[in-house]
Amino acid sequence: MTQDAAAAVDELYRAEWGRIVATLIRLIGDFDVAEDAAQEAFAAALAQWRTAGIPDFPRAWIIQTARHKAIDRIRRRTAFAEKLEAYAFELGQAIEEPDYDRNDIPDDRLRLIFTCCHPALALDAQIALTLRTLCGLETDEIARAFLVPAPTMAQRLVRAKRKIRDAHISYSVPDLTDMPQRLDAVLTVIYLVFNEGYAATRGEPLVRTHLCAEAIRLGRLVRGLLAPSPPAEVTGLVALMLLHDSRRDARLDDAGDLVVLDEQDRGRWDRAQIAEALPLVEEALASGPGPFALQAAIAALHCQAARPEDTDWPQIVRLYNLLERRHPSPIVSLNRAVAVAMVEGPRSGLALIDAITASGSLDDYHLLHAARADLLRRLGSPREAAESYARALALAANDNERRFLERRLRETESGGA
Repeated sequence: MTQDAAAAVDELYRAEWGRIVATLIRLIGDFDVAEDAAQEAFAAALAQWRTAGIPDFPRAWIIQTARHKAIDRIRRRTAFAEKLEAYAFELGQAIEEPDYDRNDIPDDRLRLIFTCCHPALALDAQIALTLRTLCGLETDEIARAFLVPAPTMAQRLVRAKRKIRDAHISYSVPDLTDMPQRLDAVLTVIYLVFNEGYAATRGEPLVRTHLCAEAIRLGRLVRGLLAPSPPAEVTGLVALMLLHDSRRDARLDDAGDLVVLDEQDRGRWDRAQIAEALPLVEEALASGPGPFALQAAIAALHCQAARPEDTDWPQIVRLYNLLERRHPSPIVSLNRAVAVAMVEGPRSGLALIDAITASGSLDDYHLLHAARADLLRRLGSPREAAESYARALALAANDNERRFLERRLRETESGGA
């Protein structure tokens, strides 16, 4: 029973944290109280479910327990006695399971994203706060993504929450006239939620399926809000996430180890999901090639290739050329370098990667060093390749990626002996 309870609490935390916190923030109106009460409720669940058993509706139990703990916290704040009366009335409404999704659109999680992405907050604070509240990422995980020390990120999160409180930023989705100024940030954070699910920052597993599904659901929800003529980038983002997610089942082998794109069993790709995404790619491109639309077009070319050798790499390079010109970033340049290597050979790609390395912009990005190692390996330079694999391994935090890099390093060192 103890092991089952611990597993249930862990699964609920990973799968439902964002949904639970979003509901609590709507009820309580305070980010810190909602998060703290949720944490306390999970701790209480771990202790009580070991002896009392797992309740029929675990999420309802957590929210109900967190609600009571939040009331207790507010009650202890004697200066907020009047607030307590209002909160107690609102929070006293019965919480019933299984349906926390309200029939009206948008839902609590979408409200949470638009609140976090208020233009009064800096963009990095918007993204960090969403990753913390919706995804449940720890502060040090978010700090790693931003390449800043954990104490620095902790202060940013504190300031962002204080700004929301002091500026009385409403917990709601803006009307259509105010939505455009938040839309870019909202799409960015939805994609970051997806990326955290597609390739988790650290630990196990590589894929956090619930985050991928949540990001796709939120993308579709935003697209529906802006119907009948959603912006191209909203459509492009939904298509991009669908295409990446279609390959999910092929990304790990039976032992749970990472399988790179060229070695994946394409029969395991979700063809129905690909078929759904392809018209969305065309729709997004027709309205203007924004960054998500262009990335979706690249992903579509990968998904349309029946075999690795059928991939239209020249067209992928052309799309990356356009993406780099219109929306330059070191990550885009790195991906373009890999595509160039597939067309012109590893030496050309390596020259481009070395130029990125010289700039120092991605020095702490493990995938740059992994890509460089792969090209060096293909050029027959095992010693240099091993050095780059070792550097990538030192930077990688996800266990699946680390095992893959360790295997590549061993193979390279063996081949170079």
